[in-house]
Amino acid sequence: MGKGIGGHTRAHRGATDDWITPPYIVGALGRFDLDPCACIPQPWPCADTSYTRDDDGLAQPWDKRIWCNPPYGARAEPFMAKLAEHGDGVALLFARTETAMFHKYVWPIADALLFLKGRLHFHRPDGTRAPGNAGGPSVLVAYGRENALALRDSGLDGAFVPLARANHSDGEE
Repeated sequence: MGKGIGGHTRAHRGATDDWITPPYIVGALGRFDLDPCACIPQPWPCADTSYTRDDDGLAQPWDKRIWCNPPYGARAEPFMAKLAEHGDGVALLFARTETAMFHKYVWPIADALLFLKGRLHFHRPDGTRAPGNAGGPSVLVAYGRENALALRDSGLDGAFVPLARANHSDGEE
């Protein structure tokens, strides 16, 4: 039987949720005000303010521009729900476009997607690059026009997809 997305990394599943975004990704997108999913320790900041698991980023107020690399799997959904409602930020997810979460919080609400070329290598909390890749394709999800433009103009290698937001009833682009 073949292995699905992330199947080759199954031995690591459950060992840690602490996988740091490669710094070149956040750097290409500009300054963020809040990272509600920061690790302990965080070798480089992804935003001006960070919430860790100890702070319970979902229970804290979110303000201004958000960077969100949520825990992958089912635990990502509440973060995506809050980011979609907040409407100003960028999330990094596996590109599992068929999932209920994607159909509920990405396709009808997000302003743009950037499907990243290749598979990412995340970093450990000590800053070292993981030897294996993420195990599946990744996508950046933009909420808000300015974040869509940041994805488009980032210079990151991949396919940019602007979305016609289904929730715009006033004809605004």
